[in-house]
Amino acid sequence: MKVVDPATVETPIGYIDLARVRLNAERIAKYAAEHGLGWRPHIKTHKSRAMARIQLDKGAIGLTVATLREAEVMADLTDDILLAYPPVGDARLERLLRLPASIDLKVGLDSHDVLAPLAAAAAKVGRSVGILIEEDLGLGRVGVRGPDEVIRLANAAQSFEGVNFSGLMFYPGHIRMSVPEQVTHQELLNERLLRTISALCEEGLNPGIVSGGSTPTLWRSHEIQALTEIRAGSCIFFDREALEVGVANAEDLAYTVLATVISTAVPGQVVVDAGSKALAKESRSGEAGFGILFDRTEVVVSSVSEEHGVLDLSGIDWHPKVGERVRIIPNHVCVSVNLQEELLARDDGTHCFIELEARGRRHWSV
Repeated sequence: MKVVDPATVETPIGYIDLARVRLNAERIAKYAAEHGLGWRPHIKTHKSRAMARIQLDKGAIGLTVATLREAEVMADLTDDILLAYPPVGDARLERLLRLPASIDLKVGLDSHDVLAPLAAAAAKVGRSVGILIEEDLGLGRVGVRGPDEVIRLANAAQSFEGVNFSGLMFYPGHIRMSVPEQVTHQELLNERLLRTISALCEEGLNPGIVSGGSTPTLWRSHEIQALTEIRAGSCIFFDREALEVGVANAEDLAYTVLATVISTAVPGQVVVDAGSKALAKESRSGEAGFGILFDRTEVVVSSVSEEHGVLDLSGIDWHPKVGERVRIIPNHVCVSVNLQEELLARDDGTHCFIELEARGRRHWSV
C-alpha cells in the first residue's frame, strides 16, 4: 500500500487504527473459540477486503454479507458465505448463483415466497444452497413467529431440490448489555429459541447452525443457549453506541472521522466539515447528538446538516481555531463507513488508504 502524509489528506475522511483493528479481531475470535462459538462477522460494517482478511486471519469461520456486491467482492477470500438478506427477484437470484461453486453458500430468509424461487434457481444450475430460517425473537423487524412457522419452512426446504435446511438465524438487536431490564429480554429470547429448537428436533429437523449475536450483546453471546455462531460486525471498529452500552472502552475504538474546524463565528460552538454525509444522521441508544470527540468525549456533535457538523462547546474551556483537526466518534460506525470513498489508516507510524471494494450495489464485473 502506498504511504501517504495524513496532513495532505482532505477531510472529512474515515480514519482507522489498524493495530486496534487487529487486536479487536483477535480478542473476538478468541472469545468465540473459548465458548465453542464460530465468529462469522458481518462485513457490512467495513466493506473492505483488507478488513475481512484480518478477520479471517484471526480466526473467523466465514463471512456474513447483506448485499450481492459484498458477496461478489468477498468470494475469493473465503469459501463460506452467509447472505443474511432474502434475495428477492430473478436478477438477485441469477447474480447470487454466479458465485463460485466452491463456496458453501447459505441464505437467510423468512418466507416461502423467497424459498421457492431460490430453490428452483439453484436446482436449475445444479447447486445446493443452505437455508437458515430467520425467526423473530423480539426485535420485530423480520423473521417468522414461533416454532410452527419455522417447521413449515424447514419442511419446505427439505422437500425442494436446490436447497437444504441448515439451521436458524436471528438478530437480538433489541438487547443492550448495559441496561439491567434487558436481562428479561435475553431470558425470553432463550426461552423462545429453545422452544423452537426442541420443536424442530421432534420433527427430525436438527438445526446444525444457530446463528445470532450482535455487537451490543457480544461478550454475553455465550449466555444464549444453543447458539453455534455469532455475526457481530461493528466490533471490528466499535463506535459511540458501543461505548454507551459498555461493550467497548476508549482503547478499543479503531474508527473515527477526521474533520477540520471551518468556522468559530458563533459563540459557544464551532463547525467542522463533517456533516450528515460523513457521520450519518442517526441517533443510537437514546444519546443526544450525532457523535462525540475522540479526545474530548464531553464535546458532542449537537447537530448536522449535509456538510456541516456543529460541536457544542457550551461550558467547555476549549477554543479550537479554524483549520484545527479533530477526530469524531460517530454514533453508528457502519453507516459512517458506507459514506466514505476510502479510509485513511494508521499502521506502525505510517499512513495509507484502505479501499472499500464492497461499497455500493453495482456488479463486481460488468
